[in-house]
Amino acid sequence: MLKAQLGIAPIAWWNDDLAELSDDVSLDECLRQTAEAGLTGMETGRRFPMNMEELGPILDRYRLCVCGGWFSGLLLDGDIELEKDRIAEQHAFFKAASAPCIVYGETARSVQGERNTPLAQKPKLTEVEMAAYGRKVSDFADWCAAEGMPLSYHHHMAAAVETEAELDMFMKHSSVPLLFDAGHMAFAGGDNFRVIENHYSRIRHVHAKDIRKDVVDGLNRKSESFLDAVIKGAFTVPGDGSLDFEAIAKALAAKGYEGWFVIEAEQDPVANPPIEMAKKGRAELSRVMRAAGYEVVA
Repeated sequence: MLKAQLGIAPIAWWNDDLAELSDDVSLDECLRQTAEAGLTGMETGRRFPMNMEELGPILDRYRLCVCGGWFSGLLLDGDIELEKDRIAEQHAFFKAASAPCIVYGETARSVQGERNTPLAQKPKLTEVEMAAYGRKVSDFADWCAAEGMPLSYHHHMAAAVETEAELDMFMKHSSVPLLFDAGHMAFAGGDNFRVIENHYSRIRHVHAKDIRKDVVDGLNRKSESFLDAVIKGAFTVPGDGSLDFEAIAKALAAKGYEGWFVIEAEQDPVANPPIEMAKKGRAELSRVMRAAGYEVVA
């Protein structure tokens, strides 16, 4: 039987791109709520100490582990040696935490954190540019893996690799493991099932993010930004949105995916209390895991 582990990202409590869209709770309380929701993993984010000496005892208190975490990469315009220096602390921390991977998100030229920049002004690369970028990220990912902690590449709204076509082109010109995010791909207008079919052999990590299709469809991408979409409620947890996660889980199971399914839904924590969202997402993922033939393990 295929094995799955269920975790969550702290963005449900504290938004890294829009700090005011956050819940005023401590790290300890965030982890307590995560455990209460029945989840066993937590990705890292702001408010997390970057060392296991400090974080380890808190995780142990709630029987949680580090199941990933975001790194804001700059390789599109940057230098590999500089990125090695920038990632060094997190790389060492994740090795000590026995995390499954570091989530690489490309933030060079991205407009995801710019409240006043419309989605339509996202960066766009030619195939020649994508080929050069793909080689650079591949070399960096190879180094990270050789040093003991692999990357998983996160396709992301408002970034250089956003759409299905962009992801296909990036995968063609790279050898990097993939983080598959159903919510971001649906928001970008892509076909999640075709992405799984085309790239399943490279999928190493899964973000279980849902969308509210009416909100996404109602956006004016020529005038509204990614953060506008988040504030409006474009994202939510599985079981609260528009995507068929049972079908998605079955598609992944059919290709033999095993590993983490991490709930990640940036939204207003006042309007959408994180503990309630975590419980709802966990209940839906537990249901679809059973339907897809997964055994959920701690």
